Amino acid sequence: MKIAVIQLHHGEGSEETVEERATRVADLVRTEGAGHDLVVLPELWSAGAFAARDWEERAQSLADGLPPALAPVAEATREIGAVVHSGSVVERTTDPGAEGKHLWNTSVVLDPAGMPCLTYRKIHRFGFGGGEPKLMEAGTELVVGDLPEPADALTVGLSTCYDLRFPELYRAQLDLGAQLFLIPAAWPAARVEAWRLLQRARAIENQCFVVSCNVVGTNGGVEMGGRSAVTDPRGEVLAEASTDQQEVLSVEIDPALVASVREDFPVLQDRRL
Repeated sequence: MKIAVIQLHHGEGSEETVEERATRVADLVRTEGAGHDLVVLPELWSAGAFAARDWEERAQSLADGLPPALAPVAEATREIGAVVHSGSVVERTTDPGAEGKHLWNTSVVLDPAGMPCLTYRKIHRFGFGGGEPKLMEAGTELVVGDLPEPADALTVGLSTCYDLRFPELYRAQLDLGAQLFLIPAAWPAARVEAWRLLQRARAIENQCFVVSCNVVGTNGGVEMGGRSAVTDPRGEVLAEASTDQQEVLSVEIDPALVASVREDFPVLQDRRL
């Protein structure tokens, strides 16, 4: 299974519009994603994870098909015939959530025809009362499922950025059959060592592959940390990006390694709680 992880430079300060950014990202999917089974993009690349003041304006509805921010990516997806985790968008819904808000941080996975096959609303909102908790609803549903061909070798669990700090989420996904965790993110440079450590921890403790895609540059005045990575079920980092460059990781993983690691070192059988 061949995976492309596209670590984006957010482009803040370049006067790039959301439409222009979507075109740029779609071109990367088209050129760098070709020949891969699965392509992964970062969190909120269209709206900006730390640009909360722009979220309302940049919010997208998913009710009537793909929104403008994802349409060019969907077209590129169809051209290369891969499964594309398009990162996440600020989703706007007509009906409010439990807290009366209409915005969500929603991940969308596209099948090779460019149509959504899995979506996930971020459960753990970052901001300690501001940012996401102030403006967005919290997701409530675990999302674990099988991707279509050509990325159907492993059952995936979806999560987003700050979710990585909550191991119980990944344990619950493990119990639903997850073998590969897909994690788009916009993780700051100030805490990038935690980002690196937690990826390995989630891989080791659940004996799963972890594919994590971050951004670089600045967003909302916050320096982003990069270090996108692919980690195997033993906790070995198969590839890792830099802290400051837009780049693409191209990694071929062996899906059989999940079962092999779990059989050779059956730690999950000794769970007591």
